[in-house]
Amino acid sequence: MSLPIRLIVGLGNPGAEYAHTRHNAGFWLLDALAGEHNESFRNEAKFFADTARARIAGENVWLLKPMTFMNRSGRAVGAVANYLKIQPEEVLVAHDELDLAPGVVKLKQGGGHAGHNGLRDIIQVLGSKDFWRLRIGIDHPGSAAKVVNYVLGRPSRGDREAMDAALSRVLVSLPEIVSGEIQRAMNRLHQT
Repeated sequence: MSLPIRLIVGLGNPGAEYAHTRHNAGFWLLDALAGEHNESFRNEAKFFADTARARIAGENVWLLKPMTFMNRSGRAVGAVANYLKIQPEEVLVAHDELDLAPGVVKLKQGGGHAGHNGLRDIIQVLGSKDFWRLRIGIDHPGSAAKVVNYVLGRPSRGDREAMDAALSRVLVSLPEIVSGEIQRAMNRLHQT
């Protein structure tokens, strides 16, 4: 059994122009999670983020949406982790994943950043790769030259519906993830 999760981070970019883009899949999950727990986000300048708190599986969990733009996500994650003395193993980062199809979501601990600038910055700031990642599939445009415009674009209606279904599965699995019952959560999440 793993350590309980104390901080759930959703990656995205602040601002209305980015709200419905693929790169904001992590924000979508946190908004749904806060809504499920009747919580709302408030801006906390000292954390460079919008934050909320929820009680999940008997644990008090911080929800964090960095307002620093994707490539500086580590600034917010590091500020909260340092303030609350949260270890990397107690952090779950939800982010868009080019290597998975819409509707697919995978949970893993550690690893590299695979070119994801948000993950790259978090690894650098925390000085560790050992945090948990919730990889939300958005698919790949087929060419590296198209990636930036693709992630900053809106998914098709079908892709968004598939992603929303995956996020619903995540919400059902979060109590197991937070309490450290990772294998049970993976069994549920990885059935696609």
